[in-house]
Amino acid sequence: MARHGGGRGWYGKVIGAALGVTVLATGASVWSAQAGAPATSAPNAKASVSRDGDTEPVAVSIAHASEKGARGVNITIDDGPDPVWTPQVLDVLRQYGVKATFCMVGTQAQAHPDLVKKVVADGHRLCDHSVSHDTTMDKNSQAYQSQQILDAERMITKASGGVRPMYYRAPGGAFTPYSRKLAASRGMRPLGWNVDTKDFERPGTDAIVATVERELPNGPTLLFHDAGGDRSQTVEALRRILPWLEEQGYSCGFPVR
Repeated sequence: MARHGGGRGWYGKVIGAALGVTVLATGASVWSAQAGAPATSAPNAKASVSRDGDTEPVAVSIAHASEKGARGVNITIDDGPDPVWTPQVLDVLRQYGVKATFCMVGTQAQAHPDLVKKVVADGHRLCDHSVSHDTTMDKNSQAYQSQQILDAERMITKASGGVRPMYYRAPGGAFTPYSRKLAASRGMRPLGWNVDTKDFERPGTDAIVATVERELPNGPTLLFHDAGGDRSQTVEALRRILPWLEEQGYSCGFPVR
């Protein structure tokens, strides 16, 4: 999710002792770089899921490129799962045969394990988006960063029935060298974005579509949201963007690992 709203975001208000979260003391690739070059990935990158216990380290650099290569596009969906909007997003993705990467907030995954399982069942990948969506994580201690990343990893893995997140996206892009290294050591490639659709601002479906069409040359990883408010504009925008991408000769896939 793009850095907006300030502070710990709308999830921060629901974090407290009742969650029983334990603080742990331990813990851009660009669009032009992939033009004309084969996609590179870890040996297990073709798998759409990573099972519990598979923690082979991955690269610490922030991923932007697509496993599909120069004409690949990565659809990434942040902040869910949400009982209203995630099912609608899944329906649109299913309609167009598109696989996406869902960057889930730990508390949301914990609250809606059925939706996490549906995401996995549909062949999409999971991404750790921290416990509480704190966009100031890069200003906090390493112990706090560890808690946010590792507790979310556990929450998402448990909610999914044992499927681990394959990426880590810092809220608001608030990565640090430490958080990237920690995530990569757990088999979660740090994940960036190239096109911020600003759908969280609800600028209108036309504006979201226009942003994608205008900014796609910036890179293949598109940022959308399925939680945090009314996402009807996002759903309708995806209905228009996905067939347009196909018409333009793009293939939707997953970010490199």
